[in-house]
Amino acid sequence: MIIKKTFDEIEKMRRAGKLAAQLLNHLEPYVREGVTTLYLNDLSAVFTRMHGAISAPLNYRGFPKSICTSVNNVVCHGIPTEKEILKNGDIVNIDVTVILDGFHGDTSRTFIIGEVKSDVRDFVQRTEKAMYKGIEAIKPGNYLYEVGRAVEKYTGKFGYSIVRDYTGHGIGRKFHEEPSVFHHFTKENKIILRQGMIFTVEPMINMGSSHKVRTSRKDGWTVTTADGSLSAQFEHTILVTDSGGEILTTAPKA
Repeated sequence: MIIKKTFDEIEKMRRAGKLAAQLLNHLEPYVREGVTTLYLNDLSAVFTRMHGAISAPLNYRGFPKSICTSVNNVVCHGIPTEKEILKNGDIVNIDVTVILDGFHGDTSRTFIIGEVKSDVRDFVQRTEKAMYKGIEAIKPGNYLYEVGRAVEKYTGKFGYSIVRDYTGHGIGRKFHEEPSVFHHFTKENKIILRQGMIFTVEPMINMGSSHKVRTSRKDGWTVTTADGSLSAQFEHTILVTDSGGEILTTAPKA
């Protein structure tokens, strides 16, 4: 069942979303060459606690850290470690979710470390634009599959591939609610959008032509591209309003 949020629940989701965005803004100056992903995790844990919130990923189905840090060919669910040091030319997606007053705010960005080749920079920027193309398709009365259609139409002309094994999701009191939000066109998302629905739009795009991924047997979490190509992702939590999609996970930078 897809849960449409009440006015009070929407206000709480706005506050949770804003805090998640503030957390990414807080981390951004530290996402640089020479920094370990564990350090970013620890910064996140302190920030979240100081703002009266809880890290949703920590201990979720056994996940061991407060954020996901997915470097280069890691698609999602990368586990921060002391041994993983960001270096010039890397790209890293940082995915954060906070629980504030019982509601979740979920967002992610892919950061570029130092200097990268122009095609890599274009790839990251286009992945972000693909997310916004999907968000633009959100209007009450539209089918949810228009989100995936818009992402697919935009990314297809570059020869990139869209990960199919992982999707966006409804969100609210629970981390993952219905519906699943596919980022390619599929009739599985033949769901009419209604005012008050809240879900994430978070396309994971592979720079290579294969959408296939692998999950680490060692840790059971880390997902990588099957062909070793780079992967990037951006994510926002979106409210369906009477006129379109409202991005809940934004906050002005200091």
